[in-house]
Amino acid sequence: MPATDIVTSPVTDIVKLKVAKPLAGIKPGKVWLVGAGPGDPELLTVKAVRVIERADMILFDNLVSQEIRNLFPASTPAFYVGKIKDAHSIPQAELNELLVEKAQTGLNICRIKGGDPFVFGRGGEEMLRLKQSGIDVELVPGVTAAAGCTSYAGIPLTHRGVSQGCTLVTAHAEKELGINWASLAQMDHTLVFYMGLSKAGMISQKLQAAGLSGDTPAALIENGCCPQQRVVRGQLHELAELVEREAVQSPALIVVGQVVNLAEQLDWFTNLSSEEITSRKQLQKLSA
Repeated sequence: MPATDIVTSPVTDIVKLKVAKPLAGIKPGKVWLVGAGPGDPELLTVKAVRVIERADMILFDNLVSQEIRNLFPASTPAFYVGKIKDAHSIPQAELNELLVEKAQTGLNICRIKGGDPFVFGRGGEEMLRLKQSGIDVELVPGVTAAAGCTSYAGIPLTHRGVSQGCTLVTAHAEKELGINWASLAQMDHTLVFYMGLSKAGMISQKLQAAGLSGDTPAALIENGCCPQQRVVRGQLHELAELVEREAVQSPALIVVGQVVNLAEQLDWFTNLSSEEITSRKQLQKLSA
């Protein structure tokens, strides 16, 4: 079904969802917090698809790809409640209350997020608020970007003799980043930074100051798991320069560690048949 045929609403229509108080005698609905994965609709779980198909209402984030949005049933109202840098369609606290209010009217809601709801997705905050209000809530895990995007880039998070662990880090915080840079620099793990594109210079400087060599391999994965995926590789000391020179855009992950050196040997995504890549791009154009 083309995107234009799906009943979606702009950010300004969010206010129309709100109700003054729960309706008397109505059994509350249920909320599913669903992980959409990093973009490829074929990475959705069977359970995620089932929830999408059965929900009375869908609330989706910015990182839910257009190809996945195209799977929303045409008869199901779908509302954008996403966030991008410096542009939040609705404050998180208000969104938490919105979920409670709409569930209290008896609606079964699919709250779908990019990646996994419990990995830098604020799913825990939403679930806590729903549980506090006695709303039945269930979590449907998704493939988090660190796993999906690195896999599509040919970068294993762990590799025997190269990296015995991986650490996922957010470069975004509500107030201050509480990152132990010395620990990150010394543990010899693959480091994956979410939401770090605008702070690439800071990440590079902090890790080097903490003792990690500036020659450590690094990669930027733009639009991971999508037909237009792009992987930019270099070294830690030039991370900020790579972002600027290659005009890397969000969404993008930063990967730091020796496993990045395996990307060329383990690449498989760019070697997909031209016919398959063309088919994926055509689907994306139809959904634009």
